[in-house]
Amino acid sequence: MAELSPENRVPVGRRGSRGPLFYIGALGLIAATAVEAIAVSGRFLSRPLHGALEIMQAAVLITACVSMLTATLESSHATVRLLLNRVGPRFKAGLTRAAALVSVVFFAGLAIASVWLAVEHWNDHEESELLHIPLRPLRLLCVLSMLIILAVYAYRAVAPRRGER
Repeated sequence: MAELSPENRVPVGRRGSRGPLFYIGALGLIAATAVEAIAVSGRFLSRPLHGALEIMQAAVLITACVSMLTATLESSHATVRLLLNRVGPRFKAGLTRAAALVSVVFFAGLAIASVWLAVEHWNDHEESELLHIPLRPLRLLCVLSMLIILAVYAYRAVAPRRGER
């Protein structure tokens, strides 16, 4: 049987639980690794891969957005439980809600900044210099992931938890 995390009783490390976000993130990492390997080999063979940095930046943005979203949905962000392990269940629930509220504020700031940049540069038709990779879809991905993460934390801040009624 899969091990359950005590906070939310979600199966941890269960095989077959990999969804599309896992594969999108994995493809981003594989693409970044392949581009870097080709770029390093090209420099060694005096055949540089022009635009490798642009491809890396796009792959890292995609992987970062997917990673943050996956960690948020699975409640697997790094946490320090030093204080939570030493308090009662009611105070622990309050601290957990407070952490969710702080996360709401943080991701609201990131979402606002992402929306602001996307709106301000929407008609500029920005693209990378060498490969002409359009930046609009990457900005939209960033906005969408920040808004989803914000919504998840907002829900966790107000939704009653099991055994809290």
